[in-house]
Amino acid sequence: MGSFGKPDIVEIETDILIIGGGMAACGCAYELMRWKPEDVTVRLVDKAAMERSGAVAQGLSAINTYLGENKPEDYVRMVSNDLMGVVRDDLIFDVGRHVDNSVQLFEEWGLPIWKQPGDEEKPLSEGGKPVNSGKWQIMINGESYKCIVAEAAKKALGMNNIQERIFIVKLLLDANDDTRIAGAVGFSTREDKIFVYKTNAILCVAGGAVNVFRPRSVGEGMGRTWYPVWNSGSTYAMVAQVGGELTMMENRFVPARFKDGYGPVGAWFLLFKARATNNKGEMYLERNRDMLKDYPPYGLAKVPATCLRNHLILKELREGRGPIFMRTDKALQALAASYEEEFGPDEAKKKIKHLEAEAWEDFLDMSIGQAGVWAGENIEPEKVPSELMPTEPYFLGSHSGCCGIWTTGPSDIAPPEWQWGDKPPKAGEDPEPGQKNYNRMTTVQGLFTAGDGVGASGHKFSSGSHAEGRIAAKSMLSWVLDHRDFTPTLSANTTELAEEIYAPVRIYEAHKDYSTNIDVNPYYITPRNLQARLQKIMDEYVAGVGTMYTTNVTLMEIAVRKIGELKKDSKKMMARDLHELMRAWENYHRIYAGEAHLRHMLFRKETRYPGFYYNMDYNYVDEVNWKCFVNSKIDPVTGEWSVFKRAHKDLVSKS
Repeated sequence: MGSFGKPDIVEIETDILIIGGGMAACGCAYELMRWKPEDVTVRLVDKAAMERSGAVAQGLSAINTYLGENKPEDYVRMVSNDLMGVVRDDLIFDVGRHVDNSVQLFEEWGLPIWKQPGDEEKPLSEGGKPVNSGKWQIMINGESYKCIVAEAAKKALGMNNIQERIFIVKLLLDANDDTRIAGAVGFSTREDKIFVYKTNAILCVAGGAVNVFRPRSVGEGMGRTWYPVWNSGSTYAMVAQVGGELTMMENRFVPARFKDGYGPVGAWFLLFKARATNNKGEMYLERNRDMLKDYPPYGLAKVPATCLRNHLILKELREGRGPIFMRTDKALQALAASYEEEFGPDEAKKKIKHLEAEAWEDFLDMSIGQAGVWAGENIEPEKVPSELMPTEPYFLGSHSGCCGIWTTGPSDIAPPEWQWGDKPPKAGEDPEPGQKNYNRMTTVQGLFTAGDGVGASGHKFSSGSHAEGRIAAKSMLSWVLDHRDFTPTLSANTTELAEEIYAPVRIYEAHKDYSTNIDVNPYYITPRNLQARLQKIMDEYVAGVGTMYTTNVTLMEIAVRKIGELKKDSKKMMARDLHELMRAWENYHRIYAGEAHLRHMLFRKETRYPGFYYNMDYNYVDEVNWKCFVNSKIDPVTGEWSVFKRAHKDLVSKS
C-alpha cells in the first residue's frame, strides 16, 4: 500500500453486488444463498460492520410489522391511511404476505420474542401467541436484534464474500448501454484503497437520510438524532445519479419523540397506555379532534394518520400550550394501582419493579441516549412526566414515510405499467408491454432496491425490510440467470474514478498551507461547514424546525438557487484523512437527497402531509388533482432534473 493520497486500486468482478449491511441487505444475502447456483457469485459491501449496521444498529424493543391473524389487505389499508392515500398497494401487499416468515426466522435464529402466558415455549411458527403492543407490533428483547440477523446472513454468505468498512459512493452505467448498471466504486474507510466492482446486478440498500435538515440537537448534542446518523441519502443519490426514477421524495417523516434523547414513544402509548397532554393537562388529541375532519378519510380513521397527529401537536405548540408531556408518571402509577388491587401489596411490588425495569429497557434496547437523558436529568418516569417534541425531518421508505425509488411490483398483483424488464419506462411514460417482470428493479436495468430504497410503500420497518430484501434476491437471481451472457464494461476508467473520489484530499494538500486556521481558507470548505450550510438552507427555506415546518413557493424557489450554488461549492470540499473523506462524500449524497425533496415539494401544489410540512401557498390536501405519485429523474449526462406525475391506483378496497 502506498502513502496516504496514493490509493491502491482493487478491481473485483461479481455477478451480484449488495451495497449496504442493514436489514434489507441481510435478507437479500440470506435468501440468495438458499437458491443460487454454485457458479453465481455474490458480494456484500458495507460502509459499517454488519452486526451494528443500519437503522436497527442499536437494537429495538418491538418488531413493528407482524401480521399474525391480520390479513395483507388490512395491512395495505393501514399503510395507505397513514401515508395519506398515495402508496403502491402492490408493493405493500407483497411485503404483508411474506413478512411473518422473516419474523419466524428471527426467532429461530435466537431473537427473544415475548409470548402470552402458557405460550412461552411455543415458537411463532407453531402457533405461539406473541405479546402485541398494537395491532401490528410485537414485543421483543431486541438489544442484539441486528447482531442475530447479521450473523445468519454472514453465515449464509461466508465472510470471504463480505467486505466491511468500504463506502460505495458512485454507481456506474455500462459503456455500451446507458440504461444498464455495470458496477460501482467506493473507498475503504480504514485503508488507502479504492475498490471498483464490475457486476451483472446490484441491490442498493444504503439506507435513508438524516442530517439533511438542521437537527434540534446542536453543539455538544450534535449527532444525536432519531434516525441513524450515518444514513446520508446514499441510496437515493446514487440511484438518481445514474438515471433511476425517484418517487414521493416530497414525503418526509417528522416523528414526535421524547425531547433531546429522541426515545421512541410507541411502547409507551401502546403497551404502558400512557397519554400525552399539553401544559394544562389536556389531551391535545381530544382538544383538537375537530381539526381531523378537514382531512377525510385519513383523519377520521380509528387511528388517524401520523402526520395529522403531529398536526394537532403543532397547534398546541404554536398557540403556547407547550410543552407536550408524555404522562409516564400517571401511566405507571395507574398500572401499579391495578396490580395492587389484583395481586395484593407484596406481589404488586415485584410486578411494579419489573414494570419499571421494562420502562427503562424500552430505551436501553433501542435508544440508549434517552436513558442517558433520564439519568442525567434525574428523571424518574414513574414520578414525573417527560417532554415530547417533533424532530427534524428525515427521508425514509421503511418507517412512517414513503419517499424512495420507483420500482417494479409483483407480477401477480401489479398492473402492467408497474412492471418491466429489459426496457424500463421513460420519464412520464409506461413501459413497453410483454416484458418479463423483475420485482423491485428500478428503472435502471439490473439495479434493484429494498427497504428504505423502495418508495411509495412505508411501514415495512425492520421485519418488512428484511422480507423485501428476500423478495429482491429472487428477482436479482432471475435477472442474472437470464443475462448470463452480459459482460459489464465500465463507462469510466479506474484512474479517473480514483481521482474523482480523492478530489477532497487533493484540494486539502494543495491549499493547506494558505491559512493557519483549518476552518478558514479561501480555496476550500470543510465537510462540517458545508453540511452546516446545507442544513441552514433546508431548515430555513424547506420547512425545517426553525420555521415550524412551514414554507411557500417563493422560499423554495430561493432554495433551488441556493442549492445550485452549494453544489458548485461542494466541489471545493477538503479532506485531511479517510474519515473526513467519508464525511465529504456523505455530504455529496445528502445534497442530492435534499434537492430531490425540495424539487418534489415545489412541484406538488398541495400540502399532502400536514404536520410533517406546510406549503402555505397550498395549505390543503387536493384529492382531485394531486392524489397521484410525484416522480423525478436526473439525466445522467446533463444532470438536469425532470419532475412529473404518475397515476395512482387503488388495488385494494379502502373501505
